[in-house]
Amino acid sequence: MIEVKYFGAVAEKTKCDFEKVSFSDISLQDLLQDLEEKYQFDSLSFSVAVNQKIVQKAADLKLQTSDVVALLPPFAGG
Repeated sequence: MIEVKYFGAVAEKTKCDFEKVSFSDISLQDLLQDLEEKYQFDSLSFSVAVNQKIVQKAADLKLQTSDVVALLPPFAGG
């Protein structure tokens, strides 16, 4: 199972902090598309990390069953 963690406004939209999805051999783009259809993120802005590394949403990345995907709010300087 792939674990998806939600933070900030994304967590508010999904009404949960994380969920486990049972996909095998899915791309990051397909996972994000499925989550968009499920939660209707609309114009919500977020970054994506896979196994604690920030990646581009459009990255051609195949996910493994042990991967952790995080949807992160925009970062602010300070």
